[in-house]
Amino acid sequence: NFMSADGSHFLRGVEQFNRGEFFEAHETWEALWLPASGQEKVFLQAIIQVAAAFHHWQHGNRRGALSLLRRGMNKLEALPASFCGVRLDRLLRQTGNWVAALGAGQTPHLPLPTIEVDSTSPRQPRE
Repeated sequence: NFMSADGSHFLRGVEQFNRGEFFEAHETWEALWLPASGQEKVFLQAIIQVAAAFHHWQHGNRRGALSLLRRGMNKLEALPASFCGVRLDRLLRQTGNWVAALGAGQTPHLPLPTIEVDSTSPRQPRE
């Protein structure tokens, strides 16, 4: 389980993502994704794809951004609304707005998405 230790590696990726450091978040999470399995692997692959999509967006690759957002969202939609302490429902709403705008050929005038982590999640270390 990638959250079985203290979750700091995962949370570092969340902080990077929320600062708009999408390439760095992708790299941080990839180290967790490689040994993961099951739903955790799907979850990590999905958020890695979302991070990579916004990295593409930052570098002017609209088509790559849209493709990766759709792929990441498809995976996230198969998971519970809250997974590993992450509010996936919120992330899906935010990325869905981007997909709608990009899919319509519009330039999104939207804030970049952020990942909200539930601080009371069981992923936190036990005392």
